[in-house]
Amino acid sequence: MTDENNAKPSLRSGILLLAAVAAGILLAQLLPPDLLGLRRPPAASAVELDGEAGQLWTCGMHPQVIEDAPGQCPICGMNLVPLRGLEGGGAGHDRGERKILFYRNPMDPTVTSPVPAKDSMGMDYVPVYDEPADAAADSEGTVRIDPTVVQNMNVRTETVERRDLTQPIRTVGYLEYDQQRMVSVTTKYSGWVEKVYVNYVGEKVRRGQPLFEIYSPELVQTEQELLSALDFARQMGDAPEDARQRTESLVQSARTRLGYWDVSPRQIAVLEETGEVFRTLKVASPSDGLVMKRMAGLEGMAVQPGMEIFHIADLSSLWISVELFENQVAWVREGTSAQVSLPYFPGEEFRGKVRFLEPELSEATRTMRVMIEMPNPNGRLRKGMFATVEFRPVIVRDAIAVPSQAVLRTGERNVVVVALGEGRFAPREVTLGQEAEGYAQILAGLEAGAEVVTSAQFLLDSESKLREAIRKMVVDRDASTGTDTETDRDMAGHAGDS
Repeated sequence: MTDENNAKPSLRSGILLLAAVAAGILLAQLLPPDLLGLRRPPAASAVELDGEAGQLWTCGMHPQVIEDAPGQCPICGMNLVPLRGLEGGGAGHDRGERKILFYRNPMDPTVTSPVPAKDSMGMDYVPVYDEPADAAADSEGTVRIDPTVVQNMNVRTETVERRDLTQPIRTVGYLEYDQQRMVSVTTKYSGWVEKVYVNYVGEKVRRGQPLFEIYSPELVQTEQELLSALDFARQMGDAPEDARQRTESLVQSARTRLGYWDVSPRQIAVLEETGEVFRTLKVASPSDGLVMKRMAGLEGMAVQPGMEIFHIADLSSLWISVELFENQVAWVREGTSAQVSLPYFPGEEFRGKVRFLEPELSEATRTMRVMIEMPNPNGRLRKGMFATVEFRPVIVRDAIAVPSQAVLRTGERNVVVVALGEGRFAPREVTLGQEAEGYAQILAGLEAGAEVVTSAQFLLDSESKLREAIRKMVVDRDASTGTDTETDRDMAGHAGDS
C-alpha cells in the first residue's frame, strides 16, 4: 500500500513536466520572436538559395537527362545526382557582382518572374544571373579542377618553346673503296715483263715503289734516239744558231716521247748522265695503297698497251654505301655530316660526309644509294665492314613546338589542352607541321610561352567536351523555354484585349 502511494506522486510529476514543455512550445509559436529576445532565421530566400540556384542535376546512367532540381530520372527512375562544375552562371565567381536577369520557378522552369516571388507551395523563385566576361570565356570548353584532383590525376605541363627540329635518320651500310682513289697500272707500249716485285693481292705499296720491270723494243729505240740527239747537239756547238735549234728540238722530242710513256724525269736524267741505254724499265706505283688486282703469271708475259696489270686502292679514305628511303632523301644532300659507328670498335664514333647521291631511286626497293666519305688515316677501317650511320639534319629552324604526346589526334583535327592557371584547362585546336624527335611544329593555334598538358589530357579533353555538350543542351532548352513563355504571354495579352 505504501509503494502505491509513492508511485502516484511520481506519475503526477511526469505529467506536469510534459504539460510545461508543451505550453512552452505553444507560447514560442504564438508570441513574436522579438518579445522573446530571439531572432528566427528568415525563410529560404534568394540569398540562401544562391548556392543552389544554378545547380544542375543529372542521372548517373543517362547523362543526357539534365534537371534544375533533384528528383528521379524519367527513364530509369534513379535519383538524380548533382552535376559538379556546371553551376549556372559559372561557379566560383562572386555572385554579388552579377546582375539578376529574372527569377524562375524551381518546380517549373517555364514559369518566370521579373521580381522575387513565391509559387503556390510557398517556395521562393530562383534567381538567374548574368555571366561575367571571364565566366563566359570559361564556358567555351574550359574545365575547372581542384588542385588536389589535378595532383591525383598526375597532370604534367610543359612550356611551349621555339626550337630547331632535327630529323634523325638511321641506316646501315658497308665500307667500300673510294672510287676516286683507285688507280690502274698499265703500259702505253708493248713489251715483255721480265721481273715482278709485287707478287700477291693485298700487299701494301707506296708511291714510287717498283712493281715490275718490262722490256720494250720501242722503249729501247727511243732511248737510243735521245742519246744520238744529245751527241749530235754537242757536235753542233759551233754551228749557226738555226742549226743548233734544230738539233735541240730533236733532243726535246725524244725526251717528250719518253715522258709520254711514263718514264719519270729522274730516269731520263740518269739516262742522259750515264749515256747507257737501260734494257728494261722499272714501272713504279703511282700512289700509296693496297694491291687489289694482279695479273696471274705476270713474269715473262707479253703485254699490250692499255692492259691492266695492277689495280691499286688508296685506303686513306673509304666510302660507306647506304640506302635511304624516298621520304628521307629530301633531308640529305652532298656535304651533310654523318655519325658512323662500327661493332668492331665499340664506344668509338667516326665522322663522315655525304660525297655522292645516285640520281635515281631503285624501283624494286624505293630507296636511293648514298655514298659517305670517311677518313681512314691509320688504316684501321677495311672494306666490307658493317657500319651504322645516323644523319641529324635540321628540317625546321626556330619553330614553335610542343611535345608530340601533348597532341590529341582525332583524325579530323588536332587538339592540345592548355593550362590557364588556377586549376583551369581549355582545349585548343592547332595546325601541325613537321614532327621530329618527339616534338611537333605548331603552325597555328598556339604561341610560345603557353603551358600545355602532356599527361592526363585525354581525361581533361573528355571532361571539356562533356561540359560543353551539357552547356549547349541547357542553352537550347532555356532558349526553347523562353520562346514558349513569350508565346504564352502574347496569347494571354491578346485574350485580355479581346
